[in-house]
Amino acid sequence: MAQPIEMPGNWRYFQFGNAASALGWLILLAGLGLWLGSGMYTVGPSQVGLVKRFGKFTRSTGPGFHYCLPRPIESVVIVDQRSVRTEEIGFRSRAGLPSTRYPTQEEEALMLTGDFNIIRLETIVQYDVTDAETFAFQLEDHRRIIREAAQAVIREKVALHKVDEALTEKREEIASQVQQELQELLKQYDTGLRIINVRLQEVTPPTKQVAAAFDDVNSAVQDKERLIFEAKRYTNEQLPRAEGMAQKILNEAEAYKQGRILTAQGDVARFAAVLDRYRLGEDVTQARLYIETMESILPHLNKIIVNQEAGGTLKLLNLDEFVRPNKGGAPKK
Repeated sequence: MAQPIEMPGNWRYFQFGNAASALGWLILLAGLGLWLGSGMYTVGPSQVGLVKRFGKFTRSTGPGFHYCLPRPIESVVIVDQRSVRTEEIGFRSRAGLPSTRYPTQEEEALMLTGDFNIIRLETIVQYDVTDAETFAFQLEDHRRIIREAAQAVIREKVALHKVDEALTEKREEIASQVQQELQELLKQYDTGLRIINVRLQEVTPPTKQVAAAFDDVNSAVQDKERLIFEAKRYTNEQLPRAEGMAQKILNEAEAYKQGRILTAQGDVARFAAVLDRYRLGEDVTQARLYIETMESILPHLNKIIVNQEAGGTLKLLNLDEFVRPNKGGAPKK
């Protein structure tokens, strides 16, 4: 009868051992679930996901929710491919500070021009990622590559120009040349980066005394360009107006010319017709021309018609009274 008495104790021990085993399985299953769930990831709208399996790139995924096998089987590298990145050469911007108070990096900003003058040049380089795989797996420090490559190209281009050119009218040209040359250099390096814009933000002499003189020169150059622009604008306004007036005068002259030609041709034709009739009857034509001429002249003249046989009658007439217009306005006859 002793064994049945000991059974309750053994039974309690057996139940405790089963509970510990079940708890271990639950912990194991929870850990396995967490491990499998770690393969879920999200790619943003401007990003691309690069999936590696045992360290080797296998595929890329676009924006959205995705799943890959958990580490160490697969891993994901998220690359922001569409956002524009900015690298500052010669200065470092600080939040809350105006651009005039940004700390200057003298070793980056000081440049030597083609006429052996020193200038301080601050540049902004904007770029983005075109090849996410190359960018993520072949570049160790893309910012350092951009900064050093940009400095090399900027120094090369500045050395080809005089100090006046770099400070004034050649700034945009230098920036364009730097952008093209820097893009070619990054293409040779196979960086997977694209240069969007290069802007020379601040170009000044290294000392305040020299800076004031160069500011005066820069102001004079800007005034010159402004006056040239105003003169061109005035020319563009006046030239079409003058051309229009000239064309109007030419048109009027041409119309007057054609009118005179037609009038002369009509006179010639009329004279030729009269000449033909005159040749047919000279006496009659002379008389008709005389009569027509008198008809056109005499009605507008004050006149007194006296018979040739009147003799001395003209001496007895009061001519003032006869030539004075009557009430109807017509002269007396």
